[in-house]
Amino acid sequence: MSILSGKKVLLAISAGIAAYKTASLVRLFIKSGAEVKVIMTPASKDFITPLTLSTLSKNPVESTFYDKDDENELWNNHVDLGLWADIMLVAPATANTMSKMANGTCDNLVLATYLSAKCPVYFAPAMDLDMYKHPSTKNSLAQLQGFGNVLIPATSGELASGLIGEGRMAEPEDIVSFIENDMLSKLPLRGKKVLITAGPTYEAIDPVRFIGNHSTGKMGFALAKSAANLGAEVLLITGPTSQQILHSFIHTIHITSAQEMYDAVHKEFANVDIGILSAAVADYKPKNVASQKIKKTDHSLEIQLTPTKDILASLGAIKKHQFLVGFALETNNEIENAIGKLQRKNLNMIVLNSLQDKGAGFAKDTNKVTIIDADLHEKTFGLKSKNSVANDIMNEILQKINA
Repeated sequence: MSILSGKKVLLAISAGIAAYKTASLVRLFIKSGAEVKVIMTPASKDFITPLTLSTLSKNPVESTFYDKDDENELWNNHVDLGLWADIMLVAPATANTMSKMANGTCDNLVLATYLSAKCPVYFAPAMDLDMYKHPSTKNSLAQLQGFGNVLIPATSGELASGLIGEGRMAEPEDIVSFIENDMLSKLPLRGKKVLITAGPTYEAIDPVRFIGNHSTGKMGFALAKSAANLGAEVLLITGPTSQQILHSFIHTIHITSAQEMYDAVHKEFANVDIGILSAAVADYKPKNVASQKIKKTDHSLEIQLTPTKDILASLGAIKKHQFLVGFALETNNEIENAIGKLQRKNLNMIVLNSLQDKGAGFAKDTNKVTIIDADLHEKTFGLKSKNSVANDIMNEILQKINA
C-alpha cells in the first residue's frame, strides 16, 4: 500500500501543453489510494477538459471563484480547499504561474488556493527550454523552494516546440514516485523497526474450550497503523481477533497462545528498535490440556492452572538498545500498580488505563490513558478514539527516543 493511501491530494493545473498528462496523474493518485480534487486556471481548460478530470477524480473540478452564469452559485472557497488538502501539487507549473506564486500575485482560484494552503506544496515545471533557462524562471524556482515548496525537476526530452532539451514535465509515474519517496524520507520513524503485540491469547482446556479475555486487539492494531504511518517497519504479533489491517509497512504474525506469542516475540526482539506490548496475554493456562472434548456432567469441574511466561519481564531483562513500552489495565490503585510494573519489568514507558474510566478498556472504540515514563513523569490524556490514543502514544515515544 502506498504512503499516499488515505491522503487528500489537491492537483492544481496551469495552462501548459503538459496538462494532457494530468489525466494519467489523477488515475495514479486514485490507484495509490488517495482522494483527489482538481482545480484549474481558466486557460488550462484549453488543454484538458474539466469533464475528463472530474470523471477520473470523482469530484467536481473548479476553475473560477463562482459561476458567472448562475446567480445562485456558491462561492468556491479557496481557503477550504487549501485546508482540505494533505498535499498540493501544481502540475504543470508554467513560467507564468510560478512567477505569480513566487511574487504573491493572486488573480485566479489556483493562486488563491496556493496562498491559503497549509500542507506541503509540490510543483512540477513545464515549459520550453529557453523559458526554463531564463533568469526570471531560475529566480522563481529558487524563490518557491525558499518558501518551502518542493521542486519536482523537469526532465530533458522532446518539447512541444520540436526542440530537444530541459523543460519537459516529469512523467506522471515519476511525479507520484517522487512525492512518495519525499514523504517517506521525512517520516520520523523511517528506518526503524517496531514490534507490537495485540489482542488476547487463548489457552486451551481441550480441543473445543479455552481460557481467554475480552481483548479485541483494537488498541494494538491502531498502534501498528500509527507507527507505520510514521515510516516504521512494523511487526504486528496478534492473538485471535477480527481486526484486519492492510499496510505495506506492516507484517502480521498470527498466534493463539501465550507460549506462541512468547516464542514469536523473542525470535524478533533483538532486531527491533521499539517494542510496544499491548496484547492482553493470559496470566495462567491449564496445567494439563485434555486431548478429547471434556464431556459435561452434573459434577463440578476443577482445572489446575499454571502461570504463563511473563513476556514483558523477559524482554525487560534482555533489552539493550530497545525502547520498551508496556500496558497496564487496572481496577484499583492504578498509578501505584502501573509504576510497580514499570520498575519490576525494566520498561522505558508504561501506558495505564483503568476499567473504572467510562469508555476505556476492552471492546471499546475509545480509550483514556495515562503515560508514565522511566523517570515517573505522568501525562494523562482525555477520552479519545483509540486511533487518536495510538497517535498520542507514538508521539510520546518519539519525544523520548529523540531527547
